[in-house]
Amino acid sequence: MKGARYSEEQIISILAQREPGLTTADLCRQHGITEQTYHRWKAKYGGRENGKSKKLEQLEDENQKLKHVVAELIVDNWAWNVLSRN
Repeated sequence: MKGARYSEEQIISILAQREPGLTTADLCRQHGITEQTYHRWKAKYGGRENGKSKKLEQLEDENQKLKHVVAELIVDNWAWNVLSRN
């Protein structure tokens, strides 16, 4: 059976609900997830906040696009230099 899908914001919200008096098992039971899932999420999203997480994702996307543009320009520049020598 396929489990529920949670958005990144929902995951961060669930992780933020962890209080000193609340056990991990209780928190997992409240949200219908396993402790293994909780610990995996904590390792991946533990230090993030909702707004920062979305901004980080946007910056990573923009960085990837810029790297692609730079790579294209390098290839174009190299091709121009090679063709202009002939």
